[in-house]
Amino acid sequence: MNLKIGIVGLPNAGKSTLFNALLKKNTAMAENYPFCTIEPNTGIVNVPDARLSVLAKIVNTTRIVPATVEFVDIAGLVKGAHKGEGLGNKFLSHIREVSAICYVLRFFEDDNVVHVANRIDPADDLAILEDELMLADLATLEKYKAPKGKPSKEDTIRAEAVQKLKNALKKAIPARRVTLTEEEAAQAKQLMLLTLKPTLCVANMSEAQFGNKETLLRELTTKTNAQPIALNARLEAELIDASTEERIELLASVGIESPALESLSAQAYKTLNLMSFLTAGELEARAWTILQGTFAPQAAGVIHSDFEQKFIKADIVQYTDFVKENGWLGSRQKGLVHSMGKDYIMHEGDVVEFKIGV
Repeated sequence: MNLKIGIVGLPNAGKSTLFNALLKKNTAMAENYPFCTIEPNTGIVNVPDARLSVLAKIVNTTRIVPATVEFVDIAGLVKGAHKGEGLGNKFLSHIREVSAICYVLRFFEDDNVVHVANRIDPADDLAILEDELMLADLATLEKYKAPKGKPSKEDTIRAEAVQKLKNALKKAIPARRVTLTEEEAAQAKQLMLLTLKPTLCVANMSEAQFGNKETLLRELTTKTNAQPIALNARLEAELIDASTEERIELLASVGIESPALESLSAQAYKTLNLMSFLTAGELEARAWTILQGTFAPQAAGVIHSDFEQKFIKADIVQYTDFVKENGWLGSRQKGLVHSMGKDYIMHEGDVVEFKIGV
């Protein structure tokens, strides 16, 4: 499945710098003035997964295919964006297309990089971002008109969902926090509301601030309930040309536990309830992204649409067992490969061989 994350923030929060660091190339303009990004920058990167190189060695293949994530660097948002201020209309149209929103909040202080509000207040910045999206959603719902004549069951359910969402948004409650029935949620999804999207949060700190990282993050969480990931976008962008080992070592020296891509990917999977299953054979070692709770036939359908209908069974072995027994043969000899049917729910780290009918 496609994972698309929109990088969102106020101008000069470090969005484009973070985007460049994630892609490990200077693709996006990162200048010291608002709206240096107008059209969104997009890039697809591999999700780090150390298991794949291990599997490739065991099955003797040189082809490794990781899961991927697409990042979209979207134009900076300002107060009044829902009314078209700044690049508001462009911003809102681009953000509707992503799977999740990654808020980039400015913690770093730098007199050479202007702040549109001439102050450093990440909690207030987050409030502006959330408020603008909620106001845009409220405007969308205000335009909703129930069909004329006798309403269908779907029309009635949608009208009820719209009313619940409007009431919540007027109280500054984002749509994703509104309790809806399963049928109402299905109707709400068609409304393409911005605040229905899951969110991630990045605290863009300076090197000096990492010494006080826990206190700064705790203060933001206390004020906003956000659970931010602390990153240094500028440092990571400066390390674009460094080797993986050098990058990890240099980041660790200032208190950054893992590179931005690893941190964001892991948080995105957690937030979106995603997981990976693995395939390993002579052709390739590969990671496939699915929702948690996916049944085996639907997982097979991710590989090829025909596989879901032609599914017979899935031979499953856990990654750790597969590695310990050095592949399929050893795992089968130890009785660690289990043949599962259509009611099997996939688990993180399953190494799978699907059996498909003709």
